[in-house]
Amino acid sequence: MPTLVIHAPRTMAQSQNKRSFQQTVQTGVGDGYAITQKERALITSGWDVVVLDKDSRNRAEGKLVRLDPNGWTKSGIQRYDVHIARLTSVPYQPEALNRRGVAIL
Repeated sequence: MPTLVIHAPRTMAQSQNKRSFQQTVQTGVGDGYAITQKERALITSGWDVVVLDKDSRNRAEGKLVRLDPNGWTKSGIQRYDVHIARLTSVPYQPEALNRRGVAIL
């Protein structure tokens, strides 16, 4: 099954008032990820989700519940809140991300 990877770095939490890695794990929601229409067409509920904080080398894994629209980027890409169930911390393993902090594996 494909996996959605999102990056929740501490620096973004501090500078842009977004959820940190810890807050994302606690609430089960990653906020405001820019996901293209092409990517969105692939993603479905039940996918595996990986939440990374490359700065502090943290990783958690869970299951995608849903994506809720949450605004737009300046370049016209839809942002989504990523709702995740059963997030659990696991040993850190890096993943390659696009410049928007998202990957589909």
